[in-house]
Amino acid sequence: MNTRIASLVPSLTELVVELGLGDQLVARTGFCIHPAPRLRDVPKVGGTKDVNLTKLRQLAPTHVLLNVDENRLDTAQALESLGAQLVVTHPCDPQDNLALVDQLAQVFSAQPGVPERAHQLRSALTAELALTQPAGREPCRVLYLIWHQPWMTIARDTYISRMLARINWLSEPALGGGERGAARYPVLRGDEPWLRGVERVLLSSEPFNFTDEHLHQAQALCPQARVQRVDGELLSWYGPRALAGLRYLRELACT
Repeated sequence: MNTRIASLVPSLTELVVELGLGDQLVARTGFCIHPAPRLRDVPKVGGTKDVNLTKLRQLAPTHVLLNVDENRLDTAQALESLGAQLVVTHPCDPQDNLALVDQLAQVFSAQPGVPERAHQLRSALTAELALTQPAGREPCRVLYLIWHQPWMTIARDTYISRMLARINWLSEPALGGGERGAARYPVLRGDEPWLRGVERVLLSSEPFNFTDEHLHQAQALCPQARVQRVDGELLSWYGPRALAGLRYLRELACT
């Protein structure tokens, strides 16, 4: 049977191509945009949260790649009737990229070149992780904003928060969000007492497109903080994008 891969997660789509499986991709979401030249002719099947199941079935994938945070549980349940192998991922820490690469390498181990490419990527990730450590860095309390009206941020057990912790930037609030669900991305009222102690406010470039106006509003939220835009793809995408993401973190720590 020919391998036909549907990736419903941008990071996983990029990882599939990195592992040399781009020619086996038969479906992606509209948010799967990297690497653009390889994805131009791959059909889109909606978004990560609103998958067009009818179109996906017509494309007859043998494997569907999913993520606990980015895809809906009811989507995964509906896909069980496809007869395809569902590959469910849930990296919650930069270190989990190693297990993620191993997971996909095992699923597609029979495909030529995949074990070798996975080994190379794993080695590169291991090196970047070793270079990006909190030891010796001053702690910094940060507010990482992902949405406006309402303001939304991240819990400490999310991938983004644990990325920031690699440079000893501690995201606020100091709460866990659990395994899945809305609590992983808390909504702010704007009058929380701990906001006064935030040292940096980070406005992510995705999923919300923050403007100069939002910079001023965020400054009012945390008057004592430094407010800056940051590259959301580099801080939230896992897989091969984590290589550049970890380097980006070290650059941020020096600014």
